[in-house]
Amino acid sequence: MSKSRRKTTLLSLDDAAFAVKQRKPVPHGFVLDAIAPLSPRTRPMFGCLAIYVHDEVQEKIVLILRDKPDQTADNGVWLATTEEHHRSLRRDFPNMRSIRVLGKEVTGWQVLPADAQDFEESALRACELVLARDPRIGKVPGARRAPASRAKAAKPSRRAKAPKKTTKGRAR
Repeated sequence: MSKSRRKTTLLSLDDAAFAVKQRKPVPHGFVLDAIAPLSPRTRPMFGCLAIYVHDEVQEKIVLILRDKPDQTADNGVWLATTEEHHRSLRRDFPNMRSIRVLGKEVTGWQVLPADAQDFEESALRACELVLARDPRIGKVPGARRAPASRAKAAKPSRRAKAPKKTTKGRAR
């Protein structure tokens, strides 16, 4: 009796099944190089790259790097700050402005626009402030909300309540 042989096919590494999704290049990568001593953590956010650093107590989002070829108005380095710090930061960054894509006239987030003449100089200055732990830059991210399906599952249902008792101790 002859053995049946399995038909095997050899796949080349060029096969589509092995294709690796190419990552987008890091926009304004020199910023990450400049704050590398803080061991920053990055995470995609809104089609951009958010940068987090850990201070003595907690992790803060400090910058977002944006370079979208189809929507260039807010490309550059976004600074996580609050409105109370705008005036003092504007002394360091005269070209800094609110982010237009957020739809408000004044936003907590501010951008160092990539099309400004002093963009690289300003971005590196912002990195120096992050390295110095300047309190004007950085926000503690809010707690994430649970997806609606999990939130509903966590709520007790009305049917699960114990029956009410009458004054004589019997259930209704």
